[in-house]
Amino acid sequence: MDRALALAFPNAHCELDFTTPLELAVATILSAQCTDERVNLTTPALFAEYRDARAYAEANRAELEEYIRPTGFFRNKTSSLIGLGQTLVERHDGELPHTLEELVRLPGIGRKTANVILGNAFGVPGITVDTHFGRLVRRWAWTTEEDPVKVEHAVGELIERKEWTMLSHRVIFHGRRVCHSRKPACGVCILAKDCPSFGAGPTDPEAAAKLVKGPEAEHLLELVGR
Repeated sequence: MDRALALAFPNAHCELDFTTPLELAVATILSAQCTDERVNLTTPALFAEYRDARAYAEANRAELEEYIRPTGFFRNKTSSLIGLGQTLVERHDGELPHTLEELVRLPGIGRKTANVILGNAFGVPGITVDTHFGRLVRRWAWTTEEDPVKVEHAVGELIERKEWTMLSHRVIFHGRRVCHSRKPACGVCILAKDCPSFGAGPTDPEAAAKLVKGPEAEHLLELVGR
């Protein structure tokens, strides 16, 4: 199934825009309960104004809130960003650490966010168990675990460590484009023959094809002969 996903999404990647590890950390914090698209519309102005950890540490709360308001839960997120900046300045010379143990001690950064940062900013393999990832690996019967940490460990035992980051991207891409929560496009899914949940959505190829989303839609449909 992983090999099929690699064929379907050879260019899978983190869909948050960033140029530095700190920018990725900030964008990931903002992505909680918000779409990547909305975050990417919000961060250019934010990153232009707040260029390093000290800028967040010394930020005027009201001004920072206005920058990130479109991402929702902006008061809590503002607290996380200011706390993150302060902790980085006080304990890490303003630089983001690159171990899971150190990252999860930072304000606003849990294990999922830490794995996003490790995999995409530092090249350290990590499995990102977001809503899509957890939903799909249970739908595929890779695991029955509900707890994200247990899901991460269970899937990590199935897939080579060097593949963890790309696996995360492929599964998330598939969840956003094909294997939707309520109505998966089963009839045109490249994983259909291996999926124990085949039939959870329309199996008629014509009906299923209409459900495929994203810029890869034509490619995905060609792979299954549509």
